[in-house]
Order: sequence, then C-alpha cells, then structure tokens
Amino acid sequence: MIRKPAGRPLGDTEYLLEQWGWWRMDGMGVPGYTSPTLALMRQAVTQPVTSKHYCITDDWAMAIDNAVARLAHRDQQMGDVLWLYYGVKWPMVRVGKHYGLSEGKARELVRAGAAWIDCAIDGIRAVA
Repeated sequence: MIRKPAGRPLGDTEYLLEQWGWWRMDGMGVPGYTSPTLALMRQAVTQPVTSKHYCITDDWAMAIDNAVARLAHRDQQMGDVLWLYYGVKWPMVRVGKHYGLSEGKARELVRAGAAWIDCAIDGIRAVA
C-alpha cells in the first residue's frame, strides 16, 4: 500500500512524520565533521549535489524527533511502532510481526501515535 496521508484526518501530521522519517534516514539531524584538507580537495573538483530537498524544515524535523522521543518514553510500544513505521520505513505487516501483533492492531497503534504527536506539536503549529 502506498502511503497517502493527505485528505485524511491527521493527514498533515502523518505527512510530517513521513518527511521526518526520510530526513532522519539521510542523517540530516546528525552533526558531521569535515577536515580542512578534505574541504580543500573537494573545492578543486566539482562535486555532484548530494543534498536532498525535503518538504520539512530542520526545525520541524527536530520538533517531530523530540515528540517521538517523548512518546517512546511515555508509551514504549506505541513509540517503537511509530518509529519503525515512519522512522525506519518498515511495512505495517513487518511491524506487526515484530511485536506479535496483527497488521490491523499495528495500524491502530501507529494512528494513535500519530494522534499523540499531533497533540504534542499543536503548540508549535499555533506559534508558526
């Protein structure tokens, strides 16, 4: 099943979670280090563009990351199921099998987790 959250309740939050997952998988939130020598070597040769364009800003992605961490701390299973589905991009069947749940029950946990995240970021959305 293709993930199409638009047009459904919580569609915006699910879309943000989906974008956060891609952002996280590419390591965008992890600080990196480049040596000065490597930087000079890269300036000498043209490099292909490696950055991807996401539909989420770093601020929003960090807010989602923080909310998912708080959810995992509050309800371990729900946070882990949400993490595996959106953050690691596992299919729902695999998430369910990992926890010994049916696909439907795993889907319920993901939807409940998305609702929790929606409430957690509501204050940030109101400010923005």
